[in-house]
Amino acid sequence: MSWLAKLYETYEAVSTNDEVNDSLEPFYHKNEQCHIEIILDGEGNFVRAESLVHEVTYGKQAYWKGKETLIPITPKSLTGRTNGPAPYPLAEQIQYVAKDYPDFGGTKASYFEKYYEILDSWASSQFTHPKIEAVKKYVAKGTVVRDLLYAGILFSYEDDGSKILINNWAKQGPFGKDSKKKQAKPPLLNAISGGEQGNAKIRWRVQRLGEPADQTWGDSALIEKWQAFSADRNQENGICQLLGKASFIVDSHPKGIIKKINDAKLISVPTDSTYLTFSGRFTEADQACALSFEVSQKAHNVLRWLIARQGYQNREQAIVAWAVSGKPIPELMEDIWVALHQEVGLSTEVRIDEPVIDHSIDAGQSFALQLNNYIRGYSANLKPSESIIVLALDAATKGRLSVTYYRELMASEFFERLEEWHTQFAWPQRHTIEVPSSREGKKPVSKIIWPVSSPAPRTITEAAYGDILKSNDVLRKNLHERILPCIIDGRPFPRDILNAAVRRASNRNSCEHWEWERNLGVACALYRGFYGRHPNNNQRRTYAMTLEQDRTTRDYLYGRLLAIAERTEEMAMIIADEKPRSTVASRLMQRFADRPFSTWLNIEKGIVPYQERLKNNIAPLADAYKRLLDDVCDAFDVNEFKSKESLSGEFLLGFHSQRKWFREFKLEKGKWVRKGQDEAIELDNK
Repeated sequence: MSWLAKLYETYEAVSTNDEVNDSLEPFYHKNEQCHIEIILDGEGNFVRAESLVHEVTYGKQAYWKGKETLIPITPKSLTGRTNGPAPYPLAEQIQYVAKDYPDFGGTKASYFEKYYEILDSWASSQFTHPKIEAVKKYVAKGTVVRDLLYAGILFSYEDDGSKILINNWAKQGPFGKDSKKKQAKPPLLNAISGGEQGNAKIRWRVQRLGEPADQTWGDSALIEKWQAFSADRNQENGICQLLGKASFIVDSHPKGIIKKINDAKLISVPTDSTYLTFSGRFTEADQACALSFEVSQKAHNVLRWLIARQGYQNREQAIVAWAVSGKPIPELMEDIWVALHQEVGLSTEVRIDEPVIDHSIDAGQSFALQLNNYIRGYSANLKPSESIIVLALDAATKGRLSVTYYRELMASEFFERLEEWHTQFAWPQRHTIEVPSSREGKKPVSKIIWPVSSPAPRTITEAAYGDILKSNDVLRKNLHERILPCIIDGRPFPRDILNAAVRRASNRNSCEHWEWERNLGVACALYRGFYGRHPNNNQRRTYAMTLEQDRTTRDYLYGRLLAIAERTEEMAMIIADEKPRSTVASRLMQRFADRPFSTWLNIEKGIVPYQERLKNNIAPLADAYKRLLDDVCDAFDVNEFKSKESLSGEFLLGFHSQRKWFREFKLEKGKWVRKGQDEAIELDNK
């Protein structure tokens, strides 16, 4: 009930905020696709009709659909249309709206009487509206199908002199002029279920003198009239367990929280005692769950709105975080590097005093400052004690949704955890950006950069498990559910995910180069974060996001050796104008991680020809690389150097840091000096 109460509170807060509630469905209303629009005059006379069907593309697929329209609903029409007629009171399908539907051979049951009954009831009440009266007058004439056929919106064929609505275009559709082939199937028949025209949904416009807005949807006066009519019509029949007062209780609740699984419900209350669903603890179903229609619809509406607006969706899984006040907060699952470069549009912007940063030796300081500003920008709009909710949903079956993760935090705690996560798991990550070409009139060129940031959860799962995730959605969802507590609760990072990421980053021959570089950055970030928050204080370590030349641990030094060997061969290839290819170090990286001592001897022998080539062409550079190798080898403990033990993920940090150092430094007059900011990063962008 806690999550329901928070959703209800959120709805109450958001629905009164004109800045953010544009797309939030009001109480007693929902969004539905409408396919046809009928325009009437104020006296209920037909003016014209238009098709609302349009083409949309999803990936490489194109299909036809109607226009999303806000329509009024009744409790029964919202949840119980599969068990008989349950009309929406205004916008509805032709089988409900058209009295003359059976006259044109309609194959579906006609529910006109039920539709007209509720429309007449509304129009005759104190909550009526001129637009409703016009619609009622028009549908009472019983000419909807005839008018739509005349307007060319619906389609029919002749049978014994009678017009019959087409429900099978392949058999009943007309032939082309002077052709034996059928004409192309109209978009309307592609957009509606089964091509049955009785399923086409109609919305209304009513043109009245002196009233510029003629639509029946989005008319605030009409919305309020229907809400008041519904509240007056649905009498109190029990005690709502959330509101604690007499309310209109319903035993069926909305579905369609996640579009991918439109039929899945979060709350299901079977009233049939033969299923023993609630027996054992309760004698009646409403003792287990008694919710008013108001609470149920508001909670579901705002949850659907939150997921669509700021949630993360992975097929049947949805993860969303929000402030109960409706104020904006950072998105949990988004790539923080992308988020830092987006316009947030906060009403209050707070910036801390930025010290002068030497970007040439930036070891994460600029990221820390950006992150600090980013989080302060959000937190300035929230009181420290305001409630933040984190909710994860997943579908157990096609018809059922479950809450798999739920946390309530104060805003101050939420921002603190978020900052901890992004700071502890920060490491240079590979990104590709478009930059203007230096040649006039040429297209922008791609450039690889390595800004510091924490990897997004989705990137972590892909770096750790790769293509396995394409055929295993359950694994991806489980990984997200395990990473979420690390962000929100500050829990230690799962060791098995770390090990998987380290294994894939060590095996660079199993994927494309860009993918391996991404995996390398992610594995380093996870290793740094894992040991930064290790549950055993004695095991905790802090790694700098730059080359630590004074770190003498075996694995870190072995990583540096591998990077120097690789750089030596790469530079030798550039000098000889060889086409880029994998180096000895890259081919043996996986074996090096398992048996570093014996593999290093092979690598050392393998780079001798390249050292000689460098020596013959650029002797100072060859000497500098040799000195670096000697310095690193000298830092080893002899016994550790010869150990047969495999390397931990720490070697990736040494390897990556040494590679980064080579990108930032160059040899000048026999000394290593830092490159200027604008100097090309020659190897990464080749």
